[in-house]
Amino acid sequence: MKVIRDPVHGYIEMDSMSLKICDTKKMQRLRRIRQLGTSNLVYPGANHTRFEHSLGTMHLATMLTNQLESMSSDEKTELKAASLLHDIGHGPLSHVSEGIIKYYTRKKHDDVKEIINKGQIREVLHEFGLNPSTLAKHIKGETSIGQILCSEIDVDRMDYLIRDAHYTGVTFGLVDHIRLIHEMDFYEQKLVVTIGGLKAAESLLVSRFLMHPSVYFHHVSRIAETMCSKAIRYLINKGSIDVFRLREMDDAQLFQAMKNDDGYASDIAQRLDERRLYKRALYVGFDEVSDSVLKMKNNVDRIENEIAEIVGIDSENILVDIPKLPEITELKAMVKKDNNLLRIDEASHIVSILEKAHLDNWKMGVYTPEEYREPVNNVARDFFDVKKNTKQFRLTEL
Repeated sequence: MKVIRDPVHGYIEMDSMSLKICDTKKMQRLRRIRQLGTSNLVYPGANHTRFEHSLGTMHLATMLTNQLESMSSDEKTELKAASLLHDIGHGPLSHVSEGIIKYYTRKKHDDVKEIINKGQIREVLHEFGLNPSTLAKHIKGETSIGQILCSEIDVDRMDYLIRDAHYTGVTFGLVDHIRLIHEMDFYEQKLVVTIGGLKAAESLLVSRFLMHPSVYFHHVSRIAETMCSKAIRYLINKGSIDVFRLREMDDAQLFQAMKNDDGYASDIAQRLDERRLYKRALYVGFDEVSDSVLKMKNNVDRIENEIAEIVGIDSENILVDIPKLPEITELKAMVKKDNNLLRIDEASHIVSILEKAHLDNWKMGVYTPEEYREPVNNVARDFFDVKKNTKQFRLTEL
């Protein structure tokens, strides 16, 4: 048994199995993939990696399984290995490349069966009597014990919220995860939070709500990620990157591929290096545009071409960012009270309010270089039929 010093959780114990998994080439790749993609352009300290997060998730999973008498020792070992491997399928810059990889390969980051069922990882798992297919199901939350790792309230969420808050320096990640873990149990094959852990569960949901606009969807991060995503798609369409190879790259390899390009991708790479980002020509929420704009999400390339044509500039200078609606899967979490199960939004008034407030975090953007900002704004406002703001008067003007 060895211990690793983690700045978030303190000492993390590593047994021989976890050490051997960590020493595989594919796990070591996670050291070179930033957890928050391009968020370090906003928060300079946000350079933590998927490797650190994987260790933290394993640590929390072990804490939880150690208190569950209903789990066998074999199941606890399986979940420890699964929690360590749960992010092995992430591409470079984490979620920046995830949508692109899914579009071309139909593989999400938690579709890891083919990754862990070959090579070094398969050998290590077999050495310890572990079935890669079973672990892959745990990682996707398709088994009862897999809910600990992938469900409405799970150890994966707990670690990334605490870790992301720590490295960005924001104060919204105050989650009483130890209390929450001690108040979680299985009831009728369902992972639930007992009533004693309701306040801790509320803190997790409130934290995630506040982290969304401040970190995960900060406008600078969105601009940088959208720039990077368009450059990746450009390289794929050009044949410079094979999308299956993309999934195996780390951050540095992706940026090198961008810099090796002789066109758009190298310009984007240089802009990101120098933090010369596109600017917001339009940035609005549902209070200014109809939710019908969500239907345009699959036609972004056409929209960019149309706006660029009207303005009279190259379409590479237009980026349209239409995020999907915020997912609030935590609202399906169940709370056990007096041998009855309640949805968490039924047990907590705070959570029921958050359900509606999440829509306030949604913003769509149109980004462009500084010199085109005003004409692009005018065209984009007409294109998306943006509502005119009501003029605000000061008391001295009335």
